[in-house]
Amino acid sequence: MGVASGGEQRYGALIIYYNPFGKTLRMTIPNQGLNSGSAKTPTAVLDQLRTMTTVVADSGDIAAIREHTPTDATTNPSLLLNAAQQPQYAALVDDALAYGKSKADDAEAQVGFAVDRLFVLIGREILKIVPRYVSTEVDARLSFDTAATVAKGRSLIEQYEELGVNRDRVLIKIASTWEGIEAARELKADGIRCNLTLMFGFAQAVAAAQAGVYLISPFVGRILDWYKAKEGVDGYAADEDPGVISVRRIYNYYKTHGHETLVMGASFRNTEEIKALAGCDLLTIAPKLLTELQGDESNLPQQLDAALSAERCTDEAVEMTEQRFRWLMNEDAMATEKLAEGIRNFAADGVRLEQWLAERL
Repeated sequence: MGVASGGEQRYGALIIYYNPFGKTLRMTIPNQGLNSGSAKTPTAVLDQLRTMTTVVADSGDIAAIREHTPTDATTNPSLLLNAAQQPQYAALVDDALAYGKSKADDAEAQVGFAVDRLFVLIGREILKIVPRYVSTEVDARLSFDTAATVAKGRSLIEQYEELGVNRDRVLIKIASTWEGIEAARELKADGIRCNLTLMFGFAQAVAAAQAGVYLISPFVGRILDWYKAKEGVDGYAADEDPGVISVRRIYNYYKTHGHETLVMGASFRNTEEIKALAGCDLLTIAPKLLTELQGDESNLPQQLDAALSAERCTDEAVEMTEQRFRWLMNEDAMATEKLAEGIRNFAADGVRLEQWLAERL
C-alpha cells in the first residue's frame, strides 16, 4: 500500500482490513466500497456481506485499496521484499540503511537494524493513509523464541513511537507457535496488541484466545490446498470445505465461551468460501473476488451469528496447556505442516531482503 506523491504511490502488496473497535464482535458497515455514495438497498453479494461482516480488501493495487476504503493494513517479509525493490521506495530504503549504519559498525548488524527500520518507515507511511492500524511482522526466525519475539515487538513499537506513531495504531504480527502466542500474552501486558498469523489449527486458535490476542487470521485457502493435495480431489462443496469448517468451528467456540479475540478469515480461493463465512468478524478478500461478489446479485444468507453460536458449538471449553497444545499440533498434520511451511517461506524472504539491503550498504 502506498502514500500518494501528488496522486498515488505504491507500498507493494498488502493485506488490508477493517477491525471493529473494543469488544464489538460484529458490526454493520455502510456500503462505502464499489458503490460509494449509493443509497439503494444492497443487492450485490458484496453489499450484503458488508451488512454482517467487516469486509477486508486483500490487495497491492492502491486504486483498488482506495476503492474499498481500507482502514487498516498489514505487511510481511514477502510483501516488504517486493515493495523495497520498487523505485518509489528508494528514499525509505536509503533512510533505513542510514539508520542501520548509525546503530552499528558491523555490516551484519547494520542490515538487521535496517530491516526493522524499513518495516517501521513503511508502516508510518501507511498510517498516513489508513486511520486505524498497521500490522508489522516479527522476524519469522524468532518464531520459537518467546523472549526474542517479545524483545523484537517492543523494539518495533519503540521505533514507531520515536517517529511519532502511538503504539495504539500498531499490531505486532507473530506466527502462531506456542512461543509466539506466549510472546503475544507478554506484549499485551505492555499495552501492545498482536495479530497472530499462520493460523491453521484449532489448538492454535484456543491458545491465542486464552492469551487474549487481539486478532487471529485462519488461512482458509491454504487449509483447502492441503486437503486437496492430501485427498487427491479437485475441490469441495462450500459447507464441506475444510478451511470453512475450521473457521466456523473457531468462531462458534470463541463466541460460545466468551473469548473477545477477533476472527479474520483469510486466503480465499473462491467466492463460495467467502459466502459460507458470511457473518464472520472480518474477511480479507482479494480484488478479483471482490469484483465477483459485486457482480453477483444472488441472496446471501448469514452463516455465522454470535447469537446462534452456543447451539452450533460442539466443543467444550478447553484449558490449553503447552503439553496439550504440542500434542494436538502433533496430531494435526495439516496445521503442523502448513505452519512450518509458512515460517520457512517468511524466513527465506526475510533473508532475501537482508541480502538485498546488504548489497546497498
